[in-house]
Amino acid sequence: GVLMTRAQLTKDSIDLGIVVCDADKSLAFYRDLLGFEFQGEMPMPGGGTMYRLLCGTTLLKLVKANDEPARAAGGGITGACGYRYFTISVSNIEEITSACETAGHKVAVKPRELRAGITISIVEDPDGNLVEFLQIA
Repeated sequence: GVLMTRAQLTKDSIDLGIVVCDADKSLAFYRDLLGFEFQGEMPMPGGGTMYRLLCGTTLLKLVKANDEPARAAGGGITGACGYRYFTISVSNIEEITSACETAGHKVAVKPRELRAGITISIVEDPDGNLVEFLQIA
């Protein structure tokens, strides 16, 4: 038979590392605009700086490299293989999407009902990474 070993979780969420091109712009988006709680910064082994922010129990680890890494592929959610977007559940989807747009961030998908009682929108962070907002009526 197949041995069924599963990850024995010690936390109810993941930590997500995002390499950013401009730490100030990314902090302005995630910390100041979206309101994620700043936990601190630390040097990265091998160079660079990590900025830690909390979204609920999820830890966003924004990493600014010392050099300029290649940019991620564009083309929307299905434009390339790999991690393409993450979803944040909110209760003020119209307001937060509008605030992102007002702050100069591209709204890739304006708020729309996906199915009864489920509304989504998608915005781009300063590096063009997709952030989906989801609201359940």
